Amino acid sequence: QVQLVESGGGLVQPGGSLRLSCAASGDVFSIKTMAWYRQAPGKEREWVAFITSGGGLTNYADSVKGRFAISRDNTKNTVYLQLNSLKADDTAVYYCNTWGRDIPWGQGTQVTVSP
Repeated sequence: QVQLVESGGGLVQPGGSLRLSCAASGDVFSIKTMAWYRQAPGKEREWVAFITSGGGLTNYADSVKGRFAISRDNTKNTVYLQLNSLKADDTAVYYCNTWGRDIPWGQGTQVTVSP
């Protein structure tokens, strides 16, 4: 069974940056469109960004467009999310999954943006 392990979160000041990583076990990673999601306290989990299997197409939620960048390395079964110009509203637990959300969720990685 494919497993997802997110890492790279932390506490950062407004305007700061972080780079999140998501490592996937199994051999299906390279054929899947992958995405990052986030869930803030008391809110529904929401989509943040996706990247197609070959990396040729990306798209972002309006709330993060121009600030976040998704990328992937299929040789390492890893997808990344670069977070720049962070705001307090970006505080959430960040998860990765396929676009179809068809892999069991990992534990996520906490991002906290605070002075």
